[in-house]
Amino acid sequence: MFSSIWDDLKRQFSQGNALTRIIIFNVAVFVFVNIVRILLIFIDGEAPPPSYEPFIHFFSISSDWMHNLTHPWVFISHMFLHEGFWHILWNMLMLYWFGRIVGDLLGDRRILPIYLLGGLAGGLTFFIMANIPTPWNFGGYALGASAAVMCTLLVAGMTAPDYIISLLFLGDVKLKYIVAVLVFLDLIGLSWNNNSGGSFGHLGGAAMGFLIAYQLQRGNDLTALVNNIIQSITSFFKNLFSGETRRGPKVAYKNPNLKKQQGSRTGRFGSRSSDPQDLSHQEKLDSILDKIKKSGYDSLSPSEKEFLFNASKK
Repeated sequence: MFSSIWDDLKRQFSQGNALTRIIIFNVAVFVFVNIVRILLIFIDGEAPPPSYEPFIHFFSISSDWMHNLTHPWVFISHMFLHEGFWHILWNMLMLYWFGRIVGDLLGDRRILPIYLLGGLAGGLTFFIMANIPTPWNFGGYALGASAAVMCTLLVAGMTAPDYIISLLFLGDVKLKYIVAVLVFLDLIGLSWNNNSGGSFGHLGGAAMGFLIAYQLQRGNDLTALVNNIIQSITSFFKNLFSGETRRGPKVAYKNPNLKKQQGSRTGRFGSRSSDPQDLSHQEKLDSILDKIKKSGYDSLSPSEKEFLFNASKK
C-alpha cells in the first residue's frame, strides 16, 4: 500500500503543474516534521520533547537578526514549514483554490515565483516590524505558507476581481470581496494584538501580491527574474551532476586542417575518397561543432553529445 502511495506521489510530482508540486512538497515537509517530533518524544523521554523547539527553529525565520544571518536558508524554508494540521490544511486549500485561478489566467510558470516572493515578503515584514518601535510588542519565530498564500490571493483578485466563486452557505461571491474580507481580518488581528507577527507577515505577502499584479498590468513581470534565477540554479546542478560542465569544453574546437583533408580526399573530377566512413564521421563532427558555435553546447541532443564525447577520446 505504501509503495503504491509513494508511486502516485512521485508521478504527480513529476507530471503535475507547479501548484501540485508546491502542495506535495508542503505536505511532505509537514509529515517529516511530525515524524521527527514523534521520534524526539522517545529520544527525550517526555512529551512535548524539549529538543523539538530547537529543531523547528532551525528552519524558521526569527525576529533575531543573528539567527537569520547564521541560518540564511530560513528565508525560504520557513514558508514550507507547518506544525498544526489545521494550519497546513487551510493554507493548502486556499493555495489550491486561488492558485488555480492564477495558473489559468497568468500561466503555470508564474505560480512558484509568486509563492516565493510572497513568502519572502511576509518573512521580511515580520522581521522588520519586530525590530522597529511600534505599539505591537512581538518577537520569536515565524513559519508557514500564509504570506505566500495571501500573495497568490491578491494576484488572483487583482487579475480577475469579478471572478465568481461558489462558497458554502453564501453562494456565488465575487473574488474581490473574498480578498477584501481576508485582508480586513488580518487588520482586525492587529487591532486586537492577536498574533501580530503573523498578521504583519500576511499583510506583507498581500502587499507583494498587489505589487506583482500591479506591475504585470503595466507590462513589468517581476516573476521573470525569479524564474531566471531558478533556471540558472537548476541548470548548474544538472550539469554538475551529469558531468556536462566538465566534458563540454574538451570538444568545443574547430579542425583547422578540415579543408586540407577534404581537398586531399577529392580527385580531379571531384569524386570522394575511397574511405567514406572517415569523411562521414568528420562531416558529422564539423556539423555538431558549427551547431555549438551558433547555439551553444546545451542545444545539442543527447546523441550528439555522446558522439562528441566519444570523438574527443580519439
